[in-house]
Amino acid sequence: MKASHIAKGGLFVALSIIFLYLSGILPTNKLAFITLASIIIPISITATSISSSVLVYIASSILALLLVNKAIAFAYIIFFGSYGFIKYFVERINIIVVEYILKILFFSLCFFVIYTFYNVLLLTNISNKFPLWQLILGSEAVFIVYDYALTVGISYYIRRFNKKL
Repeated sequence: MKASHIAKGGLFVALSIIFLYLSGILPTNKLAFITLASIIIPISITATSISSSVLVYIASSILALLLVNKAIAFAYIIFFGSYGFIKYFVERINIIVVEYILKILFFSLCFFVIYTFYNVLLLTNISNKFPLWQLILGSEAVFIVYDYALTVGISYYIRRFNKKL
């Protein structure tokens, strides 16, 4: 592993933890900061390599468990941190319909795990406010917007900063 990859990896871990920490302490924009933390993994893949990015994800996940609200850390570990890898490998297929089917399947699996976590371990019942089918449809619509926003953010990074590093 190159020394530059290690240095960039450390910066990426620090940025991820800062964004995750801010999502836990600020009363608003929790989802925005978690989304900013999730864009770090695809940027890491672009700037370094897959193996370095896996280390960034592992280090960020461990530090999130130690320093950040446990619910936010769990959401990061299950979906927001790992989605960058799924996006990278799925988008190499280059068949849009298959890509979206695989992404939505991954999101649905993560949604189920996170939903179960919140209901069982935190003893809250989210479905008291909304029926489960509305939660699923609404979250999948938000996921499609999130995926597009992530693509735009990655493209912006590649155009503006990737060649300068």
